[in-house]
Amino acid sequence: MSALHFPTRQPSRRRHSHGVGLVEVLISVAIGTFLIAGALTIFSDSSKTYNIHEASSRLEENGRYVFSVLEPDVRMASYWGLTKGSLGIGNAVAQTGAAATALAGAAATACGNNYSVDLNTTLEGSNDSYTLGCAAYNSRPMPSADTLTVRRASVVATAVAAGTAGPLRVCSTRLATLLVPVASGCTAAPVGLVRDLIVHAYYVDQDASTLTGMPTLWRKSLNTVGTTPTFQDEEILPGVEDLQVQFGVDPTGTAGIATQYINPLTAANLPATAQIVAVRIWVLLRADVPEPGFTDSRIYQYGNRSTVTGTVSSLTGTATAGKAFQPNDNYRRLLLSRTIMVRNALGT
Repeated sequence: MSALHFPTRQPSRRRHSHGVGLVEVLISVAIGTFLIAGALTIFSDSSKTYNIHEASSRLEENGRYVFSVLEPDVRMASYWGLTKGSLGIGNAVAQTGAAATALAGAAATACGNNYSVDLNTTLEGSNDSYTLGCAAYNSRPMPSADTLTVRRASVVATAVAAGTAGPLRVCSTRLATLLVPVASGCTAAPVGLVRDLIVHAYYVDQDASTLTGMPTLWRKSLNTVGTTPTFQDEEILPGVEDLQVQFGVDPTGTAGIATQYINPLTAANLPATAQIVAVRIWVLLRADVPEPGFTDSRIYQYGNRSTVTGTVSSLTGTATAGKAFQPNDNYRRLLLSRTIMVRNALGT
């Protein structure tokens, strides 16, 4: 008889569940927090760098625009069409002469006596002040910025119907040039040309047309309202904080090479033989809005602004002429300079 075999009972094994412990959770949270903080830091730094580059690029773009307006205007000063030089222009009247109101109406004296018709003075300016007889925009010119006035004929010939009045026009042939309020008597093309008279006076104002307290480059422009020559304010670009000008002078008036650069106030007293053959311009541009965490502590010396005469933290004060500028504020700035040769300085 065979033996009976009963299954042997095996000892039970306890099943262990392997989960995530508190230590592992804390470590994971710490690592995640570290990675997120790093990512946020990189993002913040990248955003800050982008904003800096964006602000700098905008200032550079604004600077290019300003000089795209100024440079061709200055370069063509003393251009009068088919004739050379301004000494023989008929009806042109010096600022020291009797008021030419019969020719230019109120515009003859609006910004100074014969300011609009003194075609022999093709370039002039004021040093560290606004001296025009016509008020600046909002009557708030930047106290110690220079002004620059350019007089010339338009580069584009004007098609004028017979008897058309205003604005002032320059009629030229190879033999003579005449300033007229009515162009019907001008010699027709191709023997003669009719071109609008251009008179631009550039200045810096403390306000823009849309924002009080935003320094802006403006210009007085001789335009026409109806048939009446009139000076009007034209906004060039907000964000221009200062304009400084010097004239490059050829004392002989024959070489066409500037041997010295002088402030525009001095240029009004040049000898009769001297010629302004170049204009050196400094433009200080300011960002639209302040930048948190940035301080502009640079000392700006340019034109006749120098630390020798002192340093100021604002250009809107009354005693800022000739002084270096150290703003110590949160606006980014860009100082640009350019020397522009006057193409028709010698009447060519």
